[in-house]
Amino acid sequence: MTELNGHIERVSCLGKTTRTDMFKLYEHYYGGTSEELFLSDLSDKQYAVILRDPNHSLQGFSSIKVWEEDFRGSPVRIMYSGDTIVHQDHWGQQALAFTWIHFSGALKSEAPEVPLYWFLLVKGHRTYRYLRAFYRVFYPAYNRSTPEEAKGLMDQLAANKFGDTYNPATGVLHFAESRGHLKTDWADIPEKDRRRPDVRFFLEKNPGYVDGDELICLTELSRKNQNPLAARLFDQGYEGGLEAAISPSSG
Repeated sequence: MTELNGHIERVSCLGKTTRTDMFKLYEHYYGGTSEELFLSDLSDKQYAVILRDPNHSLQGFSSIKVWEEDFRGSPVRIMYSGDTIVHQDHWGQQALAFTWIHFSGALKSEAPEVPLYWFLLVKGHRTYRYLRAFYRVFYPAYNRSTPEEAKGLMDQLAANKFGDTYNPATGVLHFAESRGHLKTDWADIPEKDRRRPDVRFFLEKNPGYVDGDELICLTELSRKNQNPLAARLFDQGYEGGLEAAISPSSG
């Protein structure tokens, strides 16, 4: 398997070729989308994880938006993931996750005293499993209840950003018309994965994922809430700082 190189770019600096390649890759896996919708969503983000192979071909990406929110009278910072995909030839590699975690540490260094949270919308079980792979505590989860404070923040973020498409009773976004859903070939879940407790839980919480429904998830991005490998990557990003974590655009 070819090793991928992951780096962070500012969305405002992404060239036309990169944007076109991003949409082509996304469209290969997702229905219910269009280039106009994709680019509009991308323009709302400040950063992107870009994955390239040794030939400089785009093989994956994830878009990121960062903002500060007032929650019950105190500031919190939010790291929100947008459209995310990796070509299936590279599934199993962790270049995207490792680059993302390193960058989250760099973001934390900007405001160490302010809690930083990952606000994630989950359309598929592979994305949901990232939470368990790298974080000690996240919500919702099959093995713990969601505390009132975390649920309150999730509800506030989802309602502010998505309005009536969010159902606080289920914790799921449901759009009248799909804004992106996994195509049939990719939405099917192998039986070996269906037996996993976290995958079963995801399917129970978001049975409409095949139609583009998205499960609201949240985890705190702090050193103590990450497994040892993730904590090391987080620390490296924190020590390097934000500007050092961002690469110049490659076009």
